[in-house]
Amino acid sequence: MQSVTLIIDKRLEMSTKYKKLLENPLNKVMVSKNLLESIKIIKDLEPDLIIISDSFDSDLSDFCKQVRALTYNMRPVIVALSKSADSNDRIKVLNSGADDFLSEPVNLSEFKVRISAHLRREYESNLDLTQFLPNKNYTLRAIKRIISQKTAWSMLYIKIENFKDYKTAYTQLASDKLLQTYSAIIKATLTENDFVGLIDEDSYLIITDNLKAETVAKFLTYAFDTVVNKFYPEHDLNRGYIILQGDDFAGKRVNFVHVTISGISSENSSYNSIAQILNNLSQLNSMANLPNKSNYIIDRPKISGENSVRQRKYNNRIVIYESDQALCTLLNTILDLQGYDIKIMNTYEVPKFTDEPALLIIDAGDLEKQNGLNLCYQIKNSDNFTNTKVVVTSAIHDKELVLNTGADLYIPKPYEIPTLIKWVDSLVKEYNQ
Repeated sequence: MQSVTLIIDKRLEMSTKYKKLLENPLNKVMVSKNLLESIKIIKDLEPDLIIISDSFDSDLSDFCKQVRALTYNMRPVIVALSKSADSNDRIKVLNSGADDFLSEPVNLSEFKVRISAHLRREYESNLDLTQFLPNKNYTLRAIKRIISQKTAWSMLYIKIENFKDYKTAYTQLASDKLLQTYSAIIKATLTENDFVGLIDEDSYLIITDNLKAETVAKFLTYAFDTVVNKFYPEHDLNRGYIILQGDDFAGKRVNFVHVTISGISSENSSYNSIAQILNNLSQLNSMANLPNKSNYIIDRPKISGENSVRQRKYNNRIVIYESDQALCTLLNTILDLQGYDIKIMNTYEVPKFTDEPALLIIDAGDLEKQNGLNLCYQIKNSDNFTNTKVVVTSAIHDKELVLNTGADLYIPKPYEIPTLIKWVDSLVKEYNQ
């Protein structure tokens, strides 16, 4: 993305000279000849650097204070230009919020180098030190600029699913290497006319043109799936999932990391705010998420009418399979008090419901019959329970045996009720995301 430099100077000849000197493919230069217009440009584009001359009747130091107050959250570099060479004037202007002070006439070569140095420092100060990509604040600034410019664009939102679980299981060092590798792939895929920055530690935003957005999304999903196996130990690859160690020897089954990519375009919809763009991208992204494979979805022109998409209601239904009647009654009472809609099953049969429950709590049964484990396997391979989370509680203390049935969480018996409730809350929220 281009840097944006704003020159506030009412002198036509000098401002034109400075604009020609500083403008290049990596730096867009705008000139404002009145103070009110400059305030609007600052609000709309959030320039990286502002050059203020003393060509106006207002005192230069007062104007620097106004601009600094206006740009407190974005904190651009402010360079003051003045015909004065007096050190007191210099000190006064610098104390009022300017980052640099140059006396006119300036040496044009030095002026160009100074501005380039300020822009470079401004960009580098907004880089994430792990991935060397612009941070969230800079990315939001890029979105705001593209909206205000009224040009055609496409945006891709990329999220590495299950990344936080990956980091927990394999440490910060391993997760940093994964991020660095994928960010390098993203940067190598784009050109200097494109922008890529971070929305979060594990999510990216790309601004590109409409013609190549889908091609970029298709390649980045393929590229991630091609390299990701190199970031897992062989025994986990053979097992097919990660075991995340929990409290009291519980074990959570976690799918491998994969990417989901969502894309929107200014051609298909009109966007007026950063929040609107991020909300649309996030909703599309959740639709693109597959359990074990990278995937992308691109917004298309709408061909259906009003109310074609219905918002999913929050699902708090829990089904319990528990052979210990006393424990079953206790779970029913406590979870009901927590506000959950509880259904007790008396036999180890696959439930028949119109709507799938958010969570199943299944007692594994004894070591010989393993009724609960067989039930869990059937449920996880049923098309009717695609998203339902399954907790298996078991006196069989074999974590892999339980999780290999497809269970999302293994909790060994005996367990503490508060521990179970904590996991129930977490998994129901995860289901409803």
